[in-house]
This record gives sequence, structure tokens and C-alpha cells, in this order.
Amino acid sequence: MNNLNERINEWIQSLGAVKKWKSARPLGPLYALIITAIFGAVMEWFALIPLNLRSVEFISFAIFLLLVYVFLAVVFTARFNAFVKLPLFLAAALFFYSVFGGLTGLKIFNADRYQTQLLLDSTADFYADNEAISFNAIPVVDRQSSIVLGDRKMGEIVDYVSQFEVNQDYIQINYKNTPYRVTPLEYTDLIRWFTNRKNGLPAYITVNMVTQKVAVVDLEQGMKYSESEPLFRNIYRHLRFNYPTLMFEELSFEIDEEGTPYYIAPVYNYTIGIFGGKDIVGAVLVNAIDGSSEYYDILEVPTWVDRIYPASLINQQLINWGKYKNGFFNSVLAQKGVLQPTEGYNYVALNDDVYFYTGLTSATSDASNVGFALVNLRTKDAKYYGISGAEEFSAMSSAEGQVQHLGYNATFPILINSSGVPTYFLSLKDNANLVKKYAFVSVENYQIVATGDSVLAAQTAYVQLLKENGILNGGDGAIGDVTTIEGVVSEISSAVIEGNSTYYFKLEGQNLIFISDISLNSGLPLLKAGQEVAVSYMATDDISVIISTLEIK
Repeated sequence: MNNLNERINEWIQSLGAVKKWKSARPLGPLYALIITAIFGAVMEWFALIPLNLRSVEFISFAIFLLLVYVFLAVVFTARFNAFVKLPLFLAAALFFYSVFGGLTGLKIFNADRYQTQLLLDSTADFYADNEAISFNAIPVVDRQSSIVLGDRKMGEIVDYVSQFEVNQDYIQINYKNTPYRVTPLEYTDLIRWFTNRKNGLPAYITVNMVTQKVAVVDLEQGMKYSESEPLFRNIYRHLRFNYPTLMFEELSFEIDEEGTPYYIAPVYNYTIGIFGGKDIVGAVLVNAIDGSSEYYDILEVPTWVDRIYPASLINQQLINWGKYKNGFFNSVLAQKGVLQPTEGYNYVALNDDVYFYTGLTSATSDASNVGFALVNLRTKDAKYYGISGAEEFSAMSSAEGQVQHLGYNATFPILINSSGVPTYFLSLKDNANLVKKYAFVSVENYQIVATGDSVLAAQTAYVQLLKENGILNGGDGAIGDVTTIEGVVSEISSAVIEGNSTYYFKLEGQNLIFISDISLNSGLPLLKAGQEVAVSYMATDDISVIISTLEIK
């Protein structure tokens, strides 16, 4: 017992000595502030948190730093004075501010405002907005296929493949009225970065989504700013240090009409309460070569930019649009009139813009679509087409069923107007993610499905099925009719497509481009302008047609 008392007394005396030692350090609060500032700077270097009171991350960050300071100040001074009380008060104030801010944005209080964040034009005319699409304008490769094609092309360039690797983003854009996927190179590791950082990244990759042509585009001046830069030229750090208060959404890599690479950084703010109703209010465009940047309000963004609104944000706003049409409580109880997007989405190229596309189903059934939504990713102009039919996954299964012996997998479809009929278009890929076949599936009847080794062959077979099912009317050269004509060849050229020689020619007085495989006539390699031929083909709404018979006079 005596030993215990002695130990307690010794501990009290040592505590007093420590307290006396600490109280003799009037610079304790300053030391605490310096250490906290250094700690916060290191965290900011890696976390890149916007210095904005509308940012939930910043509020949490500030509270954490205030508590760190309080802890250090107590350690250094052993006093609960104003240097401790004031930071504690600020931390508590920020905490209650964040709680209050969260409450002001709750959907139960603001369902109507969330529902109208995305305004869909329900009077939109699908046929007027989507002219019958030509086979040579349909995008056939998705991101996974682009990755395979890009890696294969990169592997052909020995100088690059040993120093750089390909970023896997492959952003879809419209470049000169053609859908492309583009992505930059990036440094393989820190050693490659150190040896190449002076000149920057030398190229980016483009994949033509229609022709599947891949190009490694060399730059006169390399890209100094990228995601793989570890220091100040890291694109995220460059943005944060130049725009410390802006809140950025998901970045996208794009090229302008001259092929100059840019990073597009959407800027968001909250429009409902303090932390609710996230929406894009502008964008910062950063030249990836020299790092020059400029902020644009949402209505002033250059038209060559295709992606300002992230697909995830559009999808969430579309969910709110369909869910809260009749208020919050209806969305969880009766669910009258509630719509929801299908699980997948894709992108559609229209009028040199990129559109977010997805089907819409009722909340009580997901076996069929009641309509479709198309949203412009630059302007957020949105349209609703009240076209009922099979949902996308049923169309995918139907297309895969046509080639089940080959084991091909269907891509998520896009909605097109084929011969005046709402149609799903899909690519069919093998296990290596290479496109092998193409499919057209009727939206209204997914049992009407046609496949082919080329887009034009699949489209031609599809048109024939539409005619056989009474959806298209024949007669007098109408779509789906087989027509035979004679004429004089005005011009002819050839190309090797997937290892097969294919010939393209025109006849005098005809606007059509006739396409023929060499198997139709062994004399094709010798055919010249001025010779007379007779051809048979099935009429489509396309300027190019595949001929079924060819006779050289």
C-alpha cells in the first residue's frame, strides 16, 4: 500500500514538472500552427481539395485540421485557453453547418426541384431528329474494342512501346463530323518520366469508330501536362493550383478540330440547398501541350468540345426526372407514372455532338422500354421519345442468339433510324473483344434481327426482313425491292477489307455506289471505266448498296 502511494505521488510530481516545463513555452500555439499548416499542405498536395465552403470534402478537411491544431496546442501548452477554445468553436460551427447544409438539400423537401434539373422535351420527333442513318456513319467499336485496337497499334511502334503506355480511357468524341475515341499516351514509370519529361508525351491515339482505323498521332511538341505527371505538371494538380476554389467533375481528354489535345475539366456547383442538386456551371479547358487554360461559363463553351456533362451525372438527373414526376412520396409508395433508366447506357453521335442515350422503363416492370432519352453532353439539351418496345438487354440476347454457335458477345446497343424504323444497332465481339459481326434488331419486335459480316450486309438483310414482315412496303424501287439495272462504269476503285478484295464503282447517271466482293465475278480486277455492266441489288435508304449479281458485258 505504501509503495502504491509513493508511485502516485511521484507521478503527480512528474506531471507538475512537465506542466511547468510546457507552460514555459509561450510559442507553443505558434509551433502547433506551423506543424498543422505543413501537415495540411502535404495533405492538399495529394488530396487536391477545393478551398470552397460548398465542398463537403473541404469542410471535413478543415474540421480535421482544426482538431489536429487543438491536439498539438494542448500538447505544447497544457492549457485550455483561447488558442484551443476558438479552433474548437470553429470546428463545431463547421460541423453544424455541414449537417444543416445536408438537410437543406434532402430530396424529401426538394423533390420537384430535383425532378426539373433535367428537362426532357417530350414532344420531340424521333424521325425528324434522327434521319435514316447511313451504314458508313454507324459507330461499331466500343471502349473495350478500342483498347484492344489501340494496344495492337501501339505494339507496332518500338520506340514508343518501350517508353510509354496507353491510357485506357478512350473518350468518345466527334472529330470532323465522325465519331472517334481518343486517348493520350502516359509514362510507364518514374524512370521513363524522368528521361522523357523534357519533351513530354509525344503522341495520342485515335480510333475511328466507323472504320476501326487506328492512328498514333505524333505531335510537333509533346504534351507536358497529363495524368501520369507526378509533380506540378500533373493535370489535376495544375488545375487545383490555378483554380483553388473551383470544384471539378470528371476530366475528359479531347482534341479540337486542328487535332490539338486538351483536357476538359467540368466545373460544378450545388443548385439545391447548400450541398444538393449538383450541376455543371462551366468548364476549364487546358491545353495539354503548354498548360495554358481558360474558364468558360456553361453557355460559352466552344462548340468543338463534346463532353461537359459526365455520363454519371446525367444518369442521376435522369433518374430524378423519372422518379419524382409526382412527388417524393409517390416515388416510394404508389409509384404512379414513375420511370427509370435501364441499367446500361451508350453514346450516340448526332449533328457533330455526342449524346448520352438510354432506354426508360416503368418502375414496376423492366421487361420492355416505354421510351428513350437522348441528352446532349455539351448543352444538356434532352429529348424523350415515346417509343415502346424491347429493352436493350433483350435485343442483346436476341442478337447473340443468332450467333450462339460462335459464342460472340453483343455490345450495348445504340438507337438509330434504319429505313424509317426505330432500330437497335449492335456489334458482336469475340472473346478477344474484336468486332466480328454486326446486328440490327427492331425495337418494336426484337425477334426481327439480322446479322452480317459487314454493317452494310447486316443492314441489307435487316431491310429485307422488314419487308417480309410487312413493316416496309415494296413496289417501284421501294426500300427492300431487288432491282436490276444496266449501265456504263464511270469510276471504280478497290480496297482490301479484313483480307477480302472489295470493289466500289459508280454507273453513269447514277448516284449510287455499288459494292461487290470479288467472288461475284472473277473479271472484277480487270473492270475499267467505260465498260458496260448489269447489276442486281436490294434498294435501301443508303447511297451505297451491296450487289447480289454482276454481269460484265
